[in-house]
Amino acid sequence: MMRALFSLLILAFIFSSSQSRSILPRPQPLSSFKINTTQNAGTCSFTVSISTSCSSTRYTRDRISLSFGDAYGNQVYAPRLDNPRSRTFERCSTDTFQINGPCTYQICYLYLYRSGYDGWMPYDVTVYGYNTQPVAFYYNVMIPGDMWYGFNHCYGTKADSLATE
Repeated sequence: MMRALFSLLILAFIFSSSQSRSILPRPQPLSSFKINTTQNAGTCSFTVSISTSCSSTRYTRDRISLSFGDAYGNQVYAPRLDNPRSRTFERCSTDTFQINGPCTYQICYLYLYRSGYDGWMPYDVTVYGYNTQPVAFYYNVMIPGDMWYGFNHCYGTKADSLATE
């Protein structure tokens, strides 16, 4: 009897484990976002890798901007990363940018801004910085037009004052 019960418990565990899915946070829109352009004089260099989804439009002429930062209010802002002549943000491609800004601690938020009519679907965005671990933000959804859209994992910190939902 105990052996049968134990076998049923093992089967139930295996079945429930095989049905579980990875939970990834989804990007969120912001109704308001404060860009601190005075911080861009910065002394640190960041490498930002943006992969465009294979489900995206073939290319985009949309204007794409980026902002990311840490839990202490250090913010990096990069307006107009797009350049249709250089074939940035084409479907199934990865574009890499060198961005200068203030030095940060661990990056914990990242937002994209898209304006235009083509539509664009990033797959992910990875930020590499001085004295921080690389951090990836997974989108794989269409970016709505004319709003900041992304992630804030800096809950309860100064970075929350930059983004108000």
